[in-house]
Amino acid sequence: MPSAEAKLKKNRCANCFDCPGCMHTLSTRATSISTQLPDDPAKTTMKKAYYLACGFCRWTSRDVGMADKSVASGGWQEPENPHTQRMNKLIEYYQQLAQKEKVERDRKKLARRRNYMPLAFSDKYGLGTRLQRPRAGATISTLAGLSLKEGEDQKEIKIEPAQAVDEVEPLPEDYYTRPVNLTEVTTLQQRLLQPDFQPVCASQLYPRHKHLLIKRSLRCRKCEHNLSKPEFNPTSIKFKIQLVAVNYIPEVRIMSIPNLRYMKESQVLLTLTNPVENLTHVTLLECDEGDPDNTNSTAKVVVPPKELVLAGKDAAAEYDELAEPQDFQDDPDIIAFRKANKVGIFIKVTPQREEGEVTVCFKMKHDFKNLAAPIRPIEESDQGTEVIWLTQHVELSLGPLLP
Repeated sequence: MPSAEAKLKKNRCANCFDCPGCMHTLSTRATSISTQLPDDPAKTTMKKAYYLACGFCRWTSRDVGMADKSVASGGWQEPENPHTQRMNKLIEYYQQLAQKEKVERDRKKLARRRNYMPLAFSDKYGLGTRLQRPRAGATISTLAGLSLKEGEDQKEIKIEPAQAVDEVEPLPEDYYTRPVNLTEVTTLQQRLLQPDFQPVCASQLYPRHKHLLIKRSLRCRKCEHNLSKPEFNPTSIKFKIQLVAVNYIPEVRIMSIPNLRYMKESQVLLTLTNPVENLTHVTLLECDEGDPDNTNSTAKVVVPPKELVLAGKDAAAEYDELAEPQDFQDDPDIIAFRKANKVGIFIKVTPQREEGEVTVCFKMKHDFKNLAAPIRPIEESDQGTEVIWLTQHVELSLGPLLP
């Protein structure tokens, strides 16, 4: 919705509510109730009724005595704050006061400086026409526009000062002796989420209107190019522009982990997934000694020495069982399986510590092709898309070491 409409609604949704107990989104539930017919009170008929319910803490609008509604959206009963009129009057008073102060400041800025030369001398020396020329930003019409709206002076808001109370209402006699049921007492967070009421008992909790959410686009600080642009549909989580690293770097996942023991070599199965639509060449490298990124490694790792080729991502091929697989001539000692743009590989891990978590680190080198449309046309001398080799640091946690 537009920002002006959101400001008018105090940045809250009129139809969605948050649970006052656990702050999750409330859902509308439907139930059937029996009601008497207006023509014949002896007969009853079934009628649908709607109420709000939380799927996490099981809170319902019936717990606080809110009446069920005959329609699913809108019209829910809201508690009325006894101090609403006083607060609104204070807001109007200070808005009017701020407007007056602003007008006075603008008048002082645009007021003309006093002319110290008498008008007779100015007319004698021919300066009258020059002095009568309007200065930029200091015309009579400009000053006349810096007044309050018509009727505001007559409708000056006056507020009554707050009266100090001499006697404070004492606490009930059983306040210190009455046993406290913690399930019926609200928490500090629940009270602060409703500052206009600050309920003490759980039976006084009412649902709150949900805050409006925004979707922000992301631009480059140097060239102001759109890096991320979300969809206008509020329920969609997709992005119109996909220029984040997750969409281009091969994904590494752990598929199976054997029993890891101290100073014993084990074989771990990993999967590599290609997120782009063209072939990607990947090479795994061991970390060099003194590598600043290799600080958390607790095991020695042996990676495949050969270059791995990942097939391009094809959404249609994932559901086509009759599609012929490509022949990559894989080594069975290195490649466990291959399916579409995913491949399973073996790495050998030898824990170097007697206890604690097993963590391995290695480097992943892969090629990258910028397939975005170029700004200038490609000349005949250009060789097309330039291939860039990137190196990523990979750190995997393989779990605890077995005795």
